Amino acid sequence: MSRAQRKGARRVLGAKGLLRQRLRKTLAAMTADEHDVGSRRACHRLFDLSEYVRAEVVMVFLSLPTEIDTTPLVLRCWQDRKRVVAPKVSWEQRRMLPVEIQSLSDDLVAGEFGLREPISGVPFPLSMIDLVIVPGLGFDEYGNRLGRGRGFYDRFLANPEFTGVACGLAYEIQVVPNLPVGPTDRPVNLLVTDARIRRFDAAAHQPIPGAATGPKE
Repeated sequence: MSRAQRKGARRVLGAKGLLRQRLRKTLAAMTADEHDVGSRRACHRLFDLSEYVRAEVVMVFLSLPTEIDTTPLVLRCWQDRKRVVAPKVSWEQRRMLPVEIQSLSDDLVAGEFGLREPISGVPFPLSMIDLVIVPGLGFDEYGNRLGRGRGFYDRFLANPEFTGVACGLAYEIQVVPNLPVGPTDRPVNLLVTDARIRRFDAAAHQPIPGAATGPKE
């Protein structure tokens, strides 16, 4: 890596750090009612997506307290007879293993940093996952995502065995015009918030004209 590349990488990391601080404060300031209403609205928008309707296997993140509550989504998946997998983190290998769950109580345990994850299970084949619901501290109008800095989802989405759809799920207040982007950052194909749905050409990092929809209660 050249000096200019190292300087650029440090600039991106610094900008990401400042944005993470700002977005964490924004999320922490939300009331319980705002979390509940926003979560339900976002999940109901997702249910109408053709990508959700067609999906047979959905990978869902298990929410932290300040994230969109994915409980309604998991329950709806089971109601619609879809299989649900959740990420189990391998800290040693620095990767996520998708493991099928059939209960939000019996199949989960609190892992490191308070993350809920499957107790055990055989890793689910990535090639069979149709839709991945992706968390993030922030997203932008081009499908770029700001995670928590460990790169687990970037590595997961970059795996050539995964050929499904990546859908961000967040509050509208987490959307910014542009995010600083590094070479290993992976965009999402869709972004669903409590206010609207955005579709992107992930390869070009561009919004698809006329593809955004909203609002809907």
